[in-house]
Amino acid sequence: MNGGPLLESADHGGRLALSAGGAWTAERASELERLIERVIARHPRVDGVDIDMGGVERLDTFGAWLLERLMRALAAAGGEARVVSLPDRYRGLVLQAQELNRAAPAPARGHALGAAIAALGRNVGEVGADLVAAVAMIGALAAALGRAALRPRSFRFTSLVHQIDRVGWRAVPIVLLITFLIGGILAQQGLFHFREFGAEIYVVDMIGILVLREVGVLMVAIMVAGRSGSSYTAELGSMKMREEIDALRTMGFDPIDVLVLPRVLALVIAVPCLAFLGSMAALYGGGLMCWLYGGMSPEVFLARLRQAIDLQDFAIGLIKAPFMGLIIGVIAGTQGLAVKGSAESLGLKTTDSVVKSIFLVILLDGFLAVFFAAIGL
Repeated sequence: MNGGPLLESADHGGRLALSAGGAWTAERASELERLIERVIARHPRVDGVDIDMGGVERLDTFGAWLLERLMRALAAAGGEARVVSLPDRYRGLVLQAQELNRAAPAPARGHALGAAIAALGRNVGEVGADLVAAVAMIGALAAALGRAALRPRSFRFTSLVHQIDRVGWRAVPIVLLITFLIGGILAQQGLFHFREFGAEIYVVDMIGILVLREVGVLMVAIMVAGRSGSSYTAELGSMKMREEIDALRTMGFDPIDVLVLPRVLALVIAVPCLAFLGSMAALYGGGLMCWLYGGMSPEVFLARLRQAIDLQDFAIGLIKAPFMGLIIGVIAGTQGLAVKGSAESLGLKTTDSVVKSIFLVILLDGFLAVFFAAIGL
């Protein structure tokens, strides 16, 4: 034979007989496609089909799948399709092709309530799995911190300083800009609405309390989650994909000690510092807007601000910051180590990291706000 694919047909009393030969491989894809389409078109209705594969010289996965596709098409035409004289060396490959895409398709339409309950169950399961993973990460970080306390020389202070520089110092410009604008926007909106009641002076109270207790630290945490949390997840996920984390374990290093702990500690240290700077920038932006838009002199603004706030308001905001940094670090580390071996998984986990971090940061802020109000702070 010349090595080309062959597929000849003959009709024996209503039962179709096909004889295959040559090379059924990916290199002959276009020829095989034409032969199979021709057979299917010529025999729209058959009682039975015998496909003789004894003359096939070579068969690969592509050829086996085309054979299965031919059998399914002829079987759908009304007759039983079977393969005869198949060489033993190709039997396993053909059997594997026969198992492909055998699962029954999901029903196109179903009961709306049942679908909603099923979706709710899946979501609850995913939330439970995320909670377990986060608790496991917190436990691993606590163990790593204990090992570092017992053996300080094993802790990578250089890595910690480098991460503080990345998530702290290099984030200062964007944090100052965004919080400055937020403070100015709050002041402008407050002046616009309070002016109707002749109560512009109370805008200072609103800005001071909101910025120091809630908005300042919350905006900083959201920015850190989007800027640094996503970066950490992408880094750890890329290391996981390139098997660098497995290499660390092979060399006897714990990835939590080497990679995750310095990053989480950097966030716990950097977020309060950024929250302080962001709060000051927001107050400055609010004061500038009160001066330019509301005609309130800086002296009046500062005097009213001293009356409206105290050290307690400032402390409450800073108390929240380390816990928010811890949440961002735990979620970033958990999602990064959960990345599989594909770029799609890396993108999904990076997105999940940002969304879950922001959600939990806002949830924590609300919980702590209720808690401090309940104890009279």
